[in-house]
Amino acid sequence: MTDQPSADAARPPRRFLFLDASTREEGNTVRLARHAAEASLPAGAEQRWLRLDEHPLPPFEDRRHDGDGVYAEPTGHARTLLDATLAATDLVFVAPVYWYALPTSAKLYLDHWSGWMRVPGVDFKPRMGGRTLWGVTVLAGTPDKAEPLVGTLRLSAEYMGMRFGGVLIGNGSRPGDVLGDERALVEAKSFFAR
Repeated sequence: MTDQPSADAARPPRRFLFLDASTREEGNTVRLARHAAEASLPAGAEQRWLRLDEHPLPPFEDRRHDGDGVYAEPTGHARTLLDATLAATDLVFVAPVYWYALPTSAKLYLDHWSGWMRVPGVDFKPRMGGRTLWGVTVLAGTPDKAEPLVGTLRLSAEYMGMRFGGVLIGNGSRPGDVLGDERALVEAKSFFAR
């Protein structure tokens, strides 16, 4: 019998990009996401964490119907985020529920996807197909109040041809509250292993 590498050994490691869209550093949502990453990321998975507030994007301009509808090559923070996004196999929105939806920085980042799809040579939409989109969120209320946020992520994944991994939802308001949400902490232990 010969030793042959397993199919898992032949696969490149998964690369998780955690996009922190919270306006509060190390808030409840980040704490829950870090707990889930420590407990359930696949063996050998790489992780990169970026705070969107530290990589501010300019307001998005919809120029799809102006002239040829082509967008210029991104620069600055937009280039950093584009490159990090394309390098990831798994994209995790770490986004607390703000007024039933995504925080401004996360929504603006998604708006820029419309431009990135129209940058010559980037092939953004085809390259995103087959990757996995996840969400981690915390809110002060019942999980059904997060449905607009969950729907945005689910439909974005669907449009891009991505797999939707789901959203881990915790409960809390004051910093650290989520660490008392036993249901969310238990779910976090297997969340990324799905």
